[in-house]
Amino acid sequence: MRLGLPGVSTPHPIGHRLPAVFHEDEFTQRFTAGLDEVLAPLFLTLDSFPAYLDPRLAPEDFLAWLSQWVAFPLDDAWPMAKKRELVANAVDLHRRRGTTGALAWQVRLLTGGEVEVTDSGVCRWSEQPGEDVPGDDRPWVTVKVRVADPAAVDAARLRSAVVDAVPAHVRVNLEIEQA
Repeated sequence: MRLGLPGVSTPHPIGHRLPAVFHEDEFTQRFTAGLDEVLAPLFLTLDSFPAYLDPRLAPEDFLAWLSQWVAFPLDDAWPMAKKRELVANAVDLHRRRGTTGALAWQVRLLTGGEVEVTDSGVCRWSEQPGEDVPGDDRPWVTVKVRVADPAAVDAARLRSAVVDAVPAHVRVNLEIEQA
């Protein structure tokens, strides 16, 4: 919730919009000045509302709310620039969700490293009826991340983000290597 901002003036003072007879009334001017102080943040917010909807410009406390709008939970440990980038790309990530490209893109945004994603594939078949289907019975995905400093990557948080991005039945292998 946006709170009042002390000392901010309004571009539309109520006292100046009253009939001329009230311009000289000290009580009315003080009373409307108090209302102006309460309404000033509202006018400022409405005047800059498009900036509130842009993750790259939104106030920090509003960014968490925006992330909920696009169903992309943020981690408090991430730097603000990374949070802004992830929320800005969340819709595209959701559109491509379930693909190796989207998973690689998300991990790249989270780590800043080179990412390689391999998976077990989608379809398996056999030319002979009744024959065992070739390949692994259980789907898997392997994510290899190459970063300058592997110790700087929180493997548990990264694994959690990858597990959230793939279907629940898919086994996840995460490898973090030195670039």
